[in-house]
Order: sequence, then structure tokens, then C-alpha cells
Amino acid sequence: MHISKIVLATLAATLLATGCAKQRAPATKAVESIESSLADVRADAAKYAPEGLKGVETQLANLKSSLEAKDYDNVLAGTPQLEKAVASLKDAVASGKEHARLALAAAKNEWASLNTEVPKMVENIQTRVDELSKKKIRFKVSKEELESAKTSLDWMKTEWAEATEASSSGRITAAAEKAKAVKAKGEEVQKTLGMKEA
Repeated sequence: MHISKIVLATLAATLLATGCAKQRAPATKAVESIESSLADVRADAAKYAPEGLKGVETQLANLKSSLEAKDYDNVLAGTPQLEKAVASLKDAVASGKEHARLALAAAKNEWASLNTEVPKMVENIQTRVDELSKKKIRFKVSKEELESAKTSLDWMKTEWAEATEASSSGRITAAAEKAKAVKAKGEEVQKTLGMKEA
């Protein structure tokens, strides 16, 4: 009776080990497959969907820990959910890329327009400032307003130089953003100086 218990225990342990060995291969393969799938999208995900990537990497780290702990059931049970998360991440990256493409196209159009408009505005304001600076008596524009306009004009020139530099180095979105800020400031200055808006 005692010997049969030992035999049964040994047999059970052998069956359990065999079962584990059978699960190890598919569990390992599942983790490797997900790692490979994630590697294809990781660089783009870091740029276009960083939060999604963080979540997927956390889930993958948990599965790898389970694999190392030989908890193959947990690995195989968690694989479908992680595969879905990777697929969702790929969708988020595709969506992010499309959004970036559209934003870049809009920025290019905006820059093309502002690149013509803003230099003319700056030139007109400079002319107006020069005219007002020569006059001893000014109507509608106080000395303080003129000084403020000069300060704003200097800022506009600096920002415009930076916008042009951004455009030259291929950072069109940044260039368009700076150009919009210069235009907005220019419109304020034109009102201050009693100019008709361009």
C-alpha cells in the first residue's frame, strides 16, 4: 500500500511535469510572438501613442514574469488580451500618423500664407513707427504707446527670424505657430498705432 502511494505520487508528478513541458512551448512562443509584433511598432508608438505603449509594455512585462515563474496557464490566459492591446496600439499609431500628416499639411498651407503676409506687416509697422518717431506732435498715439509698439516690433522681428529658421530646418509646424503669434502681435500693434489692418 505504501509503495503504491509512492508510485502514484511519482506518476502524478511525472504527468504534471509533462503537462507543464507541453504548455511551456506554446506559452514561450506566444510571448515571443507578441514581443516581435510590438517591436515592429515600438518606435512609432513612442512618438504617436506613448501612453498606450506604456500600458502594453507593462502587460508584456507581467506575462514575461509569469513565464519565468513557469506559470504557463497565466501566460496563455493573458495572451489574447495582450494581442488585442497590441492591435489597438497599432491602430492608435496609424491614427496618430494620419493626424500628424494632416496637421503638417495644414501647417504648410498656413506657413505659405503667413510667409507672404507677415513680412509685409512688419515692414508696414516699421514704416509707421519711423514716421511717428519723427513727429514732435502726435495725435491719437501717445509716447508710451509708441515705445510699446517699438518693443513689440523688436519682439516680432526676433520671433519672425526664429520662425524662418524653423521653416528652413523643416520644422514647419513650429514655424507656423511662431508666425501666427507674430501676426497676432502685429494686429495689436497696428491698432495701437492707428493703422488700418492689413
